[in-house]
Amino acid sequence: MTDEPRRFAPNKTGPNKTGRDKARFMRGPGQKFDRSAGRNASKRPGSDRREHDPDAPVILYGWHTVSAALANPNRKIRKLILTENAVHRLAEDNIALPVTPDIVRPGDIDARLGPDAVHQGLLAEADHLDQLDIKDVAPEGIVLVLDQITDPHNVGAILRSAAAFAVKAIVTTARHSPEATGVLAKSASGALELVPLITVQNLARALNDLNQAGFLTVGLDSDGSDDLATITLRQPLALVLGAEGKGLRQLTRETCNAVARLDMPGEIKSLNVSNAAVVALYVSASRLGLMR
Repeated sequence: MTDEPRRFAPNKTGPNKTGRDKARFMRGPGQKFDRSAGRNASKRPGSDRREHDPDAPVILYGWHTVSAALANPNRKIRKLILTENAVHRLAEDNIALPVTPDIVRPGDIDARLGPDAVHQGLLAEADHLDQLDIKDVAPEGIVLVLDQITDPHNVGAILRSAAAFAVKAIVTTARHSPEATGVLAKSASGALELVPLITVQNLARALNDLNQAGFLTVGLDSDGSDDLATITLRQPLALVLGAEGKGLRQLTRETCNAVARLDMPGEIKSLNVSNAAVVALYVSASRLGLMR
C-alpha cells in the first residue's frame, strides 16, 4: 500500500499505427474487420474518413441527432430518409420537416449505414455548420481544446458532456481529428448542434490566441505538477486534453499556462479521455461556481 495519490493517465490501449493510420479501419464491438474499409470508406455515407470534397454532406442518424438538427435553424437539411414510424414520432413531437422525406423500410437505412448503426429510422444528409474562428470565442466560461484525439466515439462523447456543462466551444485540429459526421454525430447525441466546433490548422497558435484573449489554458496530463482540484482556476478557462496513449504533444504542453493532473482515489489509475473530460469539467465548473 502506498500513500501516493492515484493519477490520471491516458488509456494506453489505443489503436496501433503501422504506416497508415489503422484507426480509420477499426469497427465497433462485435463488428468484423473490413479489409475494404480503407478503399471504400470515403464512399460510404456513414464514414468518418475525411472527405476532400467540401460539398460532401454531413450524415446524421438516430433520434436525438436528427431531431436536434431539425430544431437547429442554422443547419440546412438536404435530404431526409425516414421510416413511417419515425415520421409519426416526429409529427407527435411537433417537429417540422424542412424537406419532403423519402419513406423507406428500416432495412434500407441499414443498407446505407451498416446493420450495426442504431439509426432508429432516421437518416439525414445536411450541410456543414458554419465554422467560427478561434478569435470569435467569447472570453467567458469554459472551452475545451482537443490535441489530436482521433476516435469519433470519444470526440462525440466529449461533445455530449460539453453540452451538459455549457461549454462555450470545442477547439480541435484540422488533421488527426474525426469529421463532424456519422459516428461522431451519433455519439454526440445532438450536442453537435449545441456546442460550436472550431477547427484550427495549428493548435499551438490557437492556444496562444486563447492566452492573449485572457483564457487560463490548463493542459491535463498524468505528469502535471499539481492536482486540478487544488490549483487556482479562473474564467475564462480552456481545458486541453491529449490523445489516448500519446497525451499532450510537447509544444502543446509548453504553450499551456499550466499542466495539471487528475488524482484518482481508486485502484484504476487511468481513465478514457472522454471520461477524463467529464471529471475535469465537473471539477472546474464546481470550483468556478458554474454548477447551478
